[in-house]
Amino acid sequence: MAQTFPAKPLKIVVPFGAGGIADLTARTVAQKLSESLGQPVVVDNKPGAGGVVAGDVVARAEPDGHTLLLMSNGTAVSAGLFKSLPFDAVRDFLPVSTLGFFDIAIITPADSKFKTLGELLAFARAHPGKLNVGSINVGSTQNLAAELFKTSAGVDLQIVPFNGTPAVITALRGGQIDAAVEILGPVLPQIRANVLRALAVTGDKRAVVLPDVPTARESGLFTFVASSWNALAVPAKTPKDVIARLNKEIAAALGSADVRTKLAELNVEARSSSPGQAAELLASETRRWGEVITRAKIPTQ
Repeated sequence: MAQTFPAKPLKIVVPFGAGGIADLTARTVAQKLSESLGQPVVVDNKPGAGGVVAGDVVARAEPDGHTLLLMSNGTAVSAGLFKSLPFDAVRDFLPVSTLGFFDIAIITPADSKFKTLGELLAFARAHPGKLNVGSINVGSTQNLAAELFKTSAGVDLQIVPFNGTPAVITALRGGQIDAAVEILGPVLPQIRANVLRALAVTGDKRAVVLPDVPTARESGLFTFVASSWNALAVPAKTPKDVIARLNKEIAAALGSADVRTKLAELNVEARSSSPGQAAELLASETRRWGEVITRAKIPTQ
C-alpha cells in the first residue's frame, strides 16, 4: 500500500482552536508534509471536551493514513479525567511520531519578593496554605503540573484555576496570586519585557530561550519534571507500511532547517521519534497523569 499512499489529501485533526502552539505546530509540519507527500495536508481544528471530540473523529476514520490526530498531554490526561470516553487512546490509535516538546515555567510578577524558586518554597513551608499559585483550567497540563509541583515539594499551597492564560497573567500582575505554572511560550514576551519573572522551568534541561533560568531540579526539586508535548497518530489498523512512510516524512520535516526555526520561535523543540517511542510516551504519560489526578482528588467528569 505504501506505493499508492497517499491517494488523496490528508487531514490532521487538532483538538485545540486555531492560533495556539499546538495548532501552529501542526500547520508548520503540515505544510512540509504536503510538499514531500505531493498531496494537500489540511489542519482541521476540533476543540472541545478535553480533546474527546477530535479523538472520536479520528478513531472512527478509515484506517488508511489519510486522517491523523494531533496528540498531546491532553490525550494522556483525558484517560484519567473522564469517567468514560468514546475511545481508548492506547488501544484505538497508533502513534506515528512525536513532533515537539515545550517548556512549562513557574513564574511570578517581576516585582515579586520571590527571586528564586527556593525563596518561594521557603515561604510556602513557613506559611502553610498561604501561597496562591495560579494555573489554567482544572485538568489542564498546567493545572496538573501545579498539582505535581505541590506534591513534589511537599508543601501546602492553594492552586487557583483560571479560564485561560490571559486571566492568569492579569491575576499575577494584580497581586491576586503569588505565582503561576504556565506554558513558557505564551508568557515569554512578558518575561523578556521584565513584566514577569521565570523562577524555574520544569523540563529535564534548561530552556534554550531562557538559558539563565534554572530547572526545578537544579533548584532542589529533584523529582519534579513536567513538560508538554505533541505527536501525530493514526487510527488503529492502519497498515504498517503507511505508518512507516508517514514516520519517515515527519522525521524529514522536523529535520529541515526552516521547520526547526519556525518551531523554535514558538519555543517548541522539534523532536521526531519511532512509532514505538511515541507509543511508550503516550502510555507512560497516561499512567503518570492518572496518578496525579488521583492524588489531587480531581473529580472525574
